[in-house]
Amino acid sequence: MAYDLYVITDEEIGQGLSHAELARRAVDGGADVIQLRDKRFSGRALLNAAVAVRKVTRDAGALFIVNDRLDVALAAGADGVHLGASDLPIGEARRLAPPGFIIGASVGSAAAAVRAAAEGADYVALSPTFSTGSKDDAGLGHGLAVLSAVRAAVSLPLVAIGGINAANVADVIAAGADGVAVISAVVGQEDVTAAARDLRSRIAAAKAGRR
Repeated sequence: MAYDLYVITDEEIGQGLSHAELARRAVDGGADVIQLRDKRFSGRALLNAAVAVRKVTRDAGALFIVNDRLDVALAAGADGVHLGASDLPIGEARRLAPPGFIIGASVGSAAAAVRAAAEGADYVALSPTFSTGSKDDAGLGHGLAVLSAVRAAVSLPLVAIGGINAANVADVIAAGADGVAVISAVVGQEDVTAAARDLRSRIAAAKAGRR
């Protein structure tokens, strides 16, 4: 499974476009994964958005992940859920989820990544890698040294999230990330598809250089 370009939708940052439309434009630019994240929505509204995004990602052959809400992810037929430290424990989510369901976990250290792997996570995301204004609750960035430490500690796919853009994405890949998760660097841009395509190209170039 590819996690190269992992785009998180955000209607507020996305200039009023719907989650489904942001997803459509991002996958047109080469996004491998779309995550639906909306802290404002009720469960019903989030499910409606998830069903719409599910159709977009299915048609494009991209993975669809729901942030936090396992119930919404399962109801919408998503490929997986992304869990933070205060969400449902990974082990409980694994027990409730069907075979093949993807469970991602936010981590802040190599030790946390090792725990997440032991509990059954399919991928880990260092959050935030750099400080970011896109997520109010993200905290200070952990930096590339911690990213490299996480890479050394686990063999799971490693995604970097937080403050990543065209200027620093090559450094993130060089430090060991398998992919990058972004919000404003894609959905906050005037041309979402072009921004996604540019980042995807930079990621591919950085991976080629790493090899």
